[in-house]
Amino acid sequence: MLKKVNAFLSEVRVEMRKVTWPTRDELTGSTMVVLATMFIVSAFVGVCDLVFSVILSRMLR
Repeated sequence: MLKKVNAFLSEVRVEMRKVTWPTRDELTGSTMVVLATMFIVSAFVGVCDLVFSVILSRMLR
């Protein structure tokens, strides 16, 4: 069992060396895209919620 775990961890180390990690600029750019998209989607959902709330409250009067 211990041999299998050691073999697995050894293979993981080998594979991790093959990974091409993003540069700081790529990481910053990707983070900004995610944050901007999240802001836009949350604003859209908030506006939709507001519109539907107003419509529903007027229908229930």
